[in-house]
Amino acid sequence: MDLSSLLLFVPACFALNMAPGPNNLLSLHNASRYGLRRACLAGSGRLLAFSGMIALAAMGLAVVLHTSQYLFLAIKLLGAAYLFYIAWQLWRAPVGEAAQANAVSHSGWQLARQEFLVAAGNPKAILIFTAFLPQFVRLDSPTPVAEQFLYLGVLFLLLEWAAIALYAGLGAYMQRWFQQPRPRRLFNRISAGLLGCAGLGLLAARR
Repeated sequence: MDLSSLLLFVPACFALNMAPGPNNLLSLHNASRYGLRRACLAGSGRLLAFSGMIALAAMGLAVVLHTSQYLFLAIKLLGAAYLFYIAWQLWRAPVGEAAQANAVSHSGWQLARQEFLVAAGNPKAILIFTAFLPQFVRLDSPTPVAEQFLYLGVLFLLLEWAAIALYAGLGAYMQRWFQQPRPRRLFNRISAGLLGCAGLGLLAARR
């Protein structure tokens, strides 16, 4: 990739990474509850899901998802159902003394699995990779197409990791404030509402 393409790719890519979607909202919530380090580690689940999607896009297998109405619908329904499940859990989550009494410590593996499932359950993500990354692949370049996809994918994942750290840092910064019952309840319910809206948006998505 030449310098001019790189200067276009990085800000466009980072804008996608920083969009306040379900995964970034999870990083914010996890950091506010479990701390910066665990939220950043949980983000590895998202990166794993995106790595698989980038590989599928590079191999052309994303065309199957793009053309298969039933496969797209199945992934969309499962992804939306999981978002509604998380939203329901957040809405009903206890706060204050009740939260301490019913506290369940989620391991980094559980949080990473949650990030992975939210990312993998969004069929729009792989279509974004199919539509976005190829715009920066040059067929007239001496570098093979697969190698260009590799470079672009690694750069995308690095910028995604930066977005994870930024959202998690914001959540960790607000952690003390969220320890109070009323702000925590308000934040949980706003997060639940946004995740529910994301689920509705996923249901309305078309190929």
